[in-house]
Amino acid sequence: MFRSRSKDEQAATAKVTADQPQQPRDPQAPKGRPTPKRSDAQSQRRSRAHTPTNRKDAAKAQREARRADMARQREAMASGDERYLPVRDKGPVRRFARDYVDSRWCVAEFFLPMAVVILVLTMVRVPSIQSIALLLWLVIIVLIVLDSVLIWFRLGKLLPERFPNENYKGVKAYAVMRTLQMRRLRLPKPQVKRGERP
Repeated sequence: MFRSRSKDEQAATAKVTADQPQQPRDPQAPKGRPTPKRSDAQSQRRSRAHTPTNRKDAAKAQREARRADMARQREAMASGDERYLPVRDKGPVRRFARDYVDSRWCVAEFFLPMAVVILVLTMVRVPSIQSIALLLWLVIIVLIVLDSVLIWFRLGKLLPERFPNENYKGVKAYAVMRTLQMRRLRLPKPQVKRGERP
């Protein structure tokens, strides 16, 4: 009952269906769909021609598209072009936060060079120099925290004044995280000079 048909039975049914003449469609009968415009038909043909036929070509086309998007994003990061920036960097509010951070000196941007200096000082086998390095470490951390808190509250006041009806979710944290990067390495690249008001 559930077994597959034998090859002879399959060949017989295929022969019977091949022998039956196909009914030609009456030319006067409606075809069940409207005739497409020539421009629509041509555009569909073109899109079908550009669509890859196998998985390998599709994956290659997808890689090329991703590579082009990434190149566009890199250029936007360097030039500050809003159209191609990633979602986390888009919008006038985020731009203002970036400009606010880039226009001032931040303690946190000197964290990495200072960390290297402190690490070298801790390797010296003189106890007084090691205690100075430890004290310097604590001072740097306290200054970074105070500077970050100042930026947080200052942006909290400035954002509602400049952008009253915008969404500020995550903007202050975004600005504080930007202070942790050295100015030369920040992306998107700084668009304002130090001391310039955003």
